[in-house]
This record gives sequence, structure tokens and C-alpha cells, in this order.
Amino acid sequence: MINKTEILETINMIREHHLDIRTITMGVSLLDCVGKDGSATAKKVYEKVVSSAKDLVATGRKISAMYGIPIVNKRVSVTPISLVGATHRNYHELALALDKSAKEIGVDFIGGFSALVHKGITDYEQEFLNAIPKALASTDKVCSSVNVASTRAGINMDAVKQMGKTIKDLALLTKDNNSIGCAKFVVFANAVEDNPFMAGAFHGVGEGDNIINVGVSGPGVVKTALEKVRGKDLGEVCEVIKKTAFRVTRAGQLVAQTACKMLGKEFGIVDLSLAPTPAMGDSVAHILEEIGLSTVGGPGTTAVLALLNDAVKKGGIMASSHVGGLSGAFIPVSEDIGMINSAKSGALTLEKLEAMTAVCSVGLDMIAIPGDTSAETISAIIADEASIGVINNKTTAVRLIPAFGKKVGDEIVFGGLLGSAPIMPVSALDASEFINRGGRIPAPLHSNRN
Repeated sequence: MINKTEILETINMIREHHLDIRTITMGVSLLDCVGKDGSATAKKVYEKVVSSAKDLVATGRKISAMYGIPIVNKRVSVTPISLVGATHRNYHELALALDKSAKEIGVDFIGGFSALVHKGITDYEQEFLNAIPKALASTDKVCSSVNVASTRAGINMDAVKQMGKTIKDLALLTKDNNSIGCAKFVVFANAVEDNPFMAGAFHGVGEGDNIINVGVSGPGVVKTALEKVRGKDLGEVCEVIKKTAFRVTRAGQLVAQTACKMLGKEFGIVDLSLAPTPAMGDSVAHILEEIGLSTVGGPGTTAVLALLNDAVKKGGIMASSHVGGLSGAFIPVSEDIGMINSAKSGALTLEKLEAMTAVCSVGLDMIAIPGDTSAETISAIIADEASIGVINNKTTAVRLIPAFGKKVGDEIVFGGLLGSAPIMPVSALDASEFINRGGRIPAPLHSNRN
């Protein structure tokens, strides 16, 4: 049970320290939407999303007013569209149907224009992969993801190779808007079925028909709590983070339970992810610096991030029996003012970010790179990141933005939660021979656990 004291403590966090519910995401199964032809399927998809989630935005507003908790985004995730469209392969038409439904119900994004190809690519999945650039370039709210690796299957390097080209195509097709199409596309290793955060959210085939997942965020709350233990040892730092994460997760649990009751839907998970915004006081980088770093990117950064991520998970798991999703600390460069400043100064490099992803919740996220970066280099970066996920049995991801026409020293500005990003340098060393080999990198030895 959630008591009134916890609620009052949480309200103070909201008022003073940027605590918010980052998203209520409704998962919608579309497995029953295949029609007699492509148009019938698209119509069924549109109708299922609208009928299932028509009250989501209004309910979010009611809960926000009821508890005084800001709910920043309302989102929908759906069954991977590569599966839904497999019979008729009308993937672009389905993307348009998803976009239309998202606009009709008023959600911020709809995720699930996705495929799982970590072990192989079927003919229909190949057609889906080919459709991604045009689909994202011609829609506003559709987000896409592709899972190219898993600890059990290894890394599908044929898919990795194609993802480099997909990202380049997206950058070109949306060049007039800072290549924003790339911000709506993420490549995963070990993707999870209940992630409420975009661009990687999809509704897993193991989920129920309609599920409510809530993502909570509170970097400002954690930083303020840590200011009270300056000079104390790291054991006490961990305790403070755990206690703060506990209270934040309870707020998410309260919102999730209320939303499920009001909407008549099943409760999925609470994802306690310290997801930053460009606003001052809402930065994961500033938490790391509060713990003792002079600047994020310097020596000790990976160790401090590991401490933070672990403490957040421990506190959250004690607060809810249904913690899931990604849960931990995100390090998206463009969405974190501290990360942005460190990248601009040169303290934070792509190589250091890669090391940090071994211990954080996701991976290389919202990183702008020169527009002339080759597709093979992007694929090699994806392969490196997938390897970290596969070997460590964790989710990793890549959301790179090769900003068309931009070079190191330039900056791209998206606004809102997506923020802005300096163009970061990428190694000029060639990886094309490795990428062009194709095939599959086998699963690691420790994957064989049955």
C-alpha cells in the first residue's frame, strides 16, 4: 500500500526538484488485426489503436490534476509491425495508419514500427527493413526500432550492416529538419518487451491485449538529495540514492495503478529510469558530478555511473513488485544539459560514452555525428554496442544522428525533450572490410544456461 506520507514527500519533489512521470505508455496488441488485404489490415490497426487508447490522454490529465504530478508524455506502443504486416507487406500503409491513429487520440508518439531480427531475416522482415526510412520520413509520431542481437542468439551482422545504411537514408530523407528521422529510430541488442520509452517501445508478443506501463524520471530529485551528504563516503551516497529511488518509484506505482483503474486496463511495469531533459536541474551528468567528478567524461565517470545505476535499481525494486522496462540511468547526449556541455568542451567523447554504456541502462543515445560518416562506420559502432549488450547480458542500443551537411563543431537543435546536440567527432579509421563480411557473430558461451 502507498501511504499519505509518501505522497506528500513526493509532491515536494515535484514542486522543488523536477520530478515527473515521464510517460504513461499503453501497449496495444495488434495480432488480431490482420485483414483480407493490406487496406483492411491498416483499417483494423487504426481502429484498434483508437478504440483502445482513446481515453489515454484525458486520463493522464485527470491523474496529473488529481495528484499534482506532471505527466509529460502519453504514448502508445504496438505489436512489432513487421509481424502484423507479414501477410500483405503493406508496411508504409501501416505506418500511415499508426500516425493517423496517434494524431486522432492525441498521444505524443506511437512506437512499435519494429522488427526482431537478431537471429535471421525473413523475406517479409527484409521488406519491412527496406520500408523504415520512407515510413519515418513521411510520418510525424511513428517511432521505430530493430533488435539485431541477443545474448542467446549472438549478433546478426547482416542486419547490423543494413542498419548503418538505414540511418544514413533517414538522415538524407529528413535533412531539412536536422535529420530528425534518426531521432525516431533505435537499434537494439536484447530489446525488452515492456519498455515505455521512445523510440524503442514496442508491445511484446508475450504481453496481454492492453497494458499500462509507466516511466518515471527524477534526476533533479536525486541530485538534491545528494547535496545533503557532501563529504560522506560512497556507502552513504548509495543509501541516499536508494531511498530517493524508492520514493520516486512509489509515485510511479501510484500513477500506474490509478491509470489502470480508470482505463480498465492491466498494469504492466514501472520503469524507473533517470531520463534527463535539457532543463537546468534535470541532468544525470550533474548527479555524477555531485558525487565527485570534476567533469563528466573524465576518469572515474564509468565507476560513478555504475554506482548510480545499481543504487537506482535497488531502490526501485524495493518499491514495486513490477519494476521493468530499462530502469536505471539514461545518458542521451542531446537531452542532458550536463552531457551537452561536456561534449562541447571535449571532455566527453564517443569512446568514453561507449565505455559508460557497459554500466548504464541503454546505450549510445541521441548522439549527433558528422553527416558524412559512412554507413559502414555507423554499422561498426552498432556492432561494438551490441557486443557490450550480448556479452554482459543487458540491453544496449544505438540512436545516432549523422546530421546531413553538418561537421564537427556544428550544433543541431530539435527543441523540447529532444534538446540540442553538438556534432561529435567519429574515428576516421575504416571498418568496411569487417562489416561487409556479414554473417552472424555467435552467442557467447555463457548464453547456454538451460
